[in-house]
Amino acid sequence: MQFQNKDSRVLTHPSRSSEAVKIIILGCGTSTGVPVIGCKCSVCASKDNKNKRTRSSLLITVNNRNILIDTSTDLRYQALTHNIERIDAVLYTHPHADHIHGIDELRIFNMLQRQAIPCYGSEFTINRIRSMFDYIFASAASSSWKPEIETFMISAPFNIFDTLIQPINIYHGKMQILGFRFGRLAYITDCSQIPDDSKKMLDNLDVLILGALRHKPHPTHFSIDEALQVGEELKSKRVILTHLGHNLDYTETNKSLPQGFELAYDGMEIEMSLELFAGR
Repeated sequence: MQFQNKDSRVLTHPSRSSEAVKIIILGCGTSTGVPVIGCKCSVCASKDNKNKRTRSSLLITVNNRNILIDTSTDLRYQALTHNIERIDAVLYTHPHADHIHGIDELRIFNMLQRQAIPCYGSEFTINRIRSMFDYIFASAASSSWKPEIETFMISAPFNIFDTLIQPINIYHGKMQILGFRFGRLAYITDCSQIPDDSKKMLDNLDVLILGALRHKPHPTHFSIDEALQVGEELKSKRVILTHLGHNLDYTETNKSLPQGFELAYDGMEIEMSLELFAGR
């Protein structure tokens, strides 16, 4: 559904301006994180910080606002590591544990900001969040300290903080989930298939952040080879592979990738320009 409120507006004929934005890959790991508990493989035992991966999440700072993609299981650690003291909005890709179970950490930002945080996702994702974390939304009085969030179901382009966001339908196995496009940047994680209509929305990007779990094929995630094929098909200028497992050594894997492709690492920063939409 399309919607309109104080924080988000469907755009009609906006005026445009360009703004420098900063993107931080807060976490680039798969659901286990890397190192994996109890694993003694060379990547898990590595002393290279680029082989240490928290659960996947992204922060976009635009127009002096922080937009977070997914409240990962490691949100507290990520916020402390990167000195994040404000979250102005959250976009959810899907309701798997590694992408939503940090939701309770939002209550600290509520305290700092003294206001509720708008959270956006598909109807399926928002309904799952409201069910799994029903204590957050219970109307009865509670003595516990809980997050204050407002949920919004999205299925069409929308505007928050004068930034146009395009939800992208993708598949994670049989589950339809969302990726997001901001100008000439897109974030597509936990993906095993991109429908043709969605590919049209991802053509000729400056930066594509794309999930690639491992070399071996997987039923619900792109492999490295599959991600390379997608990046080449979409003609993305730069493809950064994320949601990485412990089978991928940062240095060795990067050596094997073609020009224009690279592995993400926790704390990777990307700076680029993004159009702001000031009209209504």
